[in-house]
Amino acid sequence: MALNHIRQASLPRRALQLLAFMVILALPAAGQDAASQIKAEADRLQQLLKDKPISVPGFGDLNSAVANALKATTEALSAGRLYLSLEQLNQATDLLHGARAAVDSAQAVKKGGLPAFESEWGKASLVLAALDQKAGERKWDNARAAIRALSERAQSQAKPLLDGSRGFATSTQPQDGLFNLGQAQGEAEFASFCASLNLPRQAAPYPLRSMLPELLSLQAKTNAAFQPPRSIELHPWFIALNSTLKLARELDASKFYAGSLYQYLEAVGQYGMLDAVAPDAPRQSGLKKAIAAMDKQLAASQRDDSIAQIFLERAESQVAHADGSVPSTDEWRSVQVTIEQVLPAFFAAQNPVSPREPASGKTIDMTLVRWPYT
Repeated sequence: MALNHIRQASLPRRALQLLAFMVILALPAAGQDAASQIKAEADRLQQLLKDKPISVPGFGDLNSAVANALKATTEALSAGRLYLSLEQLNQATDLLHGARAAVDSAQAVKKGGLPAFESEWGKASLVLAALDQKAGERKWDNARAAIRALSERAQSQAKPLLDGSRGFATSTQPQDGLFNLGQAQGEAEFASFCASLNLPRQAAPYPLRSMLPELLSLQAKTNAAFQPPRSIELHPWFIALNSTLKLARELDASKFYAGSLYQYLEAVGQYGMLDAVAPDAPRQSGLKKAIAAMDKQLAASQRDDSIAQIFLERAESQVAHADGSVPSTDEWRSVQVTIEQVLPAFFAAQNPVSPREPASGKTIDMTLVRWPYT
């Protein structure tokens, strides 16, 4: 992977080292399949956590959070849920890099103040800019849509986290921006890791397209639903849903259509949870049968339906815990929404969008700034 438009001489040594590590990460190990690559990466992160335990004031027990995410990664792999294992690995990578940045650079930034933070930010910015450019140039012709979606989503998260880190550093104290700065690098690393996976597509490609019509429709439904008392009682849910829709729009605008479909389905699930009622015992039995039937349907598909597999693997893990414990009420609600709303939305998205009738009469362009969820 060449830097192309960025000269090596312009990059500080530490930034070059980080970029070189990500370049190596992007090269698949000879003979390794995707599951082996994921297991090796989880083991590497586990060893990093063991060698240098993390403790960041104000962020709770990050050691346990990262360890739990890595444990969930290996459990998902053992159960044959490869895509779910990647989602868990993404969480672990994000948290670990955020914590490491907050620990490793804290003293220097605390001593040097905002100029010291800006120096760290500048190094990370150069690396992420190079990786972002490479992400836009990636060829996904032979890749599974789920892998592309996870990579595109992670890459698109990097810049907002980078920008947010500067906001924290300037609005509170410089060291407060380090965690987000590390998270940005973790998301970019995970995006490169996904692109390196040895998991070629073995079916016809899914007909990816812009999800903008569906996103606009779901945003309108979300805005209409934001009414008291539900807007007060479910305030955090609305914040999460709006954030998901925002990222989906950004992915779509960048023509990262696998990522935008993934985020759209995530938003469909979050919207469905606003009204979801816990299923009774007979319905729970029916949902288990529906999961099994969908698993067979996706396995027999002649098309790449791997993005749907992400959500089905989540549902499978929610009704069949690794430790044998009973699913929670929220898990059953989530499974029901996945089967009845998310997966149908996936299959509907394969259809081309009908052209809209042009509006008649004179029009003007207006930009409205609205954030009703805070």
